[in-house]
Amino acid sequence: MAAPDASSDSTREAALDTIVAISTPPGRGGIGIVRLSGPCAVRIGEGLVRLRQPLEHGRARLADVPDAETDGHGDGARIDEAVVAFFAAPNSYTAEDVIEIAAHGSPVVLEMLLRRALALGARLAEPGEFTQRAFLSGRIDLTQAEAVRDLIEAQTLTQARQAASQLGGALSRRVLPVKQSLVELIALLEAGIDFAEDDVDVAPAEEIASRIDVLMPPLAALQSSFARGRIVHDGLTLAIVGRPNAGKSSLFNRLVERDRAIVTATPGTTRDTISERISLDGIPLELVDTAGLREAGEEVEQLGIARSREALADAALVLIVLDATQPLNDEERRLLAAVDGRPALIARNKCDLIASASSSAADESRAAIAEAHAAIPILSTSALTGEGISVLRERIVALATGGAASEPGMLTNLRHHQAIAGAIAALADAAKANAAAIPHEMILLDLYRALSALDSLTGQTTPDDVLNLIFSTFCIGK
Repeated sequence: MAAPDASSDSTREAALDTIVAISTPPGRGGIGIVRLSGPCAVRIGEGLVRLRQPLEHGRARLADVPDAETDGHGDGARIDEAVVAFFAAPNSYTAEDVIEIAAHGSPVVLEMLLRRALALGARLAEPGEFTQRAFLSGRIDLTQAEAVRDLIEAQTLTQARQAASQLGGALSRRVLPVKQSLVELIALLEAGIDFAEDDVDVAPAEEIASRIDVLMPPLAALQSSFARGRIVHDGLTLAIVGRPNAGKSSLFNRLVERDRAIVTATPGTTRDTISERISLDGIPLELVDTAGLREAGEEVEQLGIARSREALADAALVLIVLDATQPLNDEERRLLAAVDGRPALIARNKCDLIASASSSAADESRAAIAEAHAAIPILSTSALTGEGISVLRERIVALATGGAASEPGMLTNLRHHQAIAGAIAALADAAKANAAAIPHEMILLDLYRALSALDSLTGQTTPDDVLNLIFSTFCIGK
């Protein structure tokens, strides 16, 4: 038997670097895509189908998918028809040769193509490995890579727009001018140290302070954008609490815009928490309708009230629903005291009934609320007529975002925020050292720390374990 030549060995080794995955979600669908990337993607892809025309970069080609089990070589009867797209390196998503086979979304056909590709020398892609290769090849930076995941996971149009903005490099563009100015300052100080004997002017302390001061405002603006960006990215939980029959479930249904919770005139209808996810002005909100807070004798109602208190403790926002026709009771006074200092709103519900109710009771309720907690905004609503609901929605959004406006290139996750906060802290230390006439060698240590923090944002100096953690959260095939 002839010994294998070097060329076949190198081909086998290259094939180990070619990855394959089913890039569409599990299950049946109209279309299913098998994606290959790597040096042997073309050879393996051509072995999976019978092309009707030769492959060409950026062009789709019709192909037959043969039944590989007919003769074991892919020359059997056609089992499906597919469209094959070829993207030649470096003009592809991964900057490698990429083949995408779009067949009908039959799980058995896609599985056959996947197994056949593995038999031809490809290996199964790890979660996020296609995007990781795009990052490692320099096609995208780390913030753009993370935006791919965010776009896939977006549940609101605002989340999708924010992810698309970041995928287009909006955050990187905000960081780049600061980074360039920082590098110029580092180069200036390095030159002064390296060429001091050649009479190169050393930057005076005033110039160093001025240059650091210029860097701080754009970083501070980025840091403050996290207040809204985090909420757009992650969303918040809003607990609706109050006494039985105050109209909590009715307001819940109004906000959800459908009859999600059962509403009756009998107090204590809601015995357990009910949750529903909605979007208000693009902000994802988990609304939690709770059982009415009161002293209960039944075990089931006691459990429901206990869960209501847990939901109140866990929620980021609280909507306290009061019956506008009734005076405050002791439980409501304790509730108002319990939310002291937390983001909260008061909805005086059933405002449409105030005219027919005792005016003294309504006045007593209004005065007691103001006395109990003047800092919590009070709104008048009617779940029956819809009065005040639009204003309530606006106030919930304002409470959630703290009034922060949407802007391109917002910080959307904790890693981004920590990187910017680290850069700001390092620059502040450099400014203090400069003011104290510390040698430039020591100031440079702080400046390099700031540069490293900015580099970690886009991925230039991010450790491998952090990269592996980030890309492991992606779905397989992306």
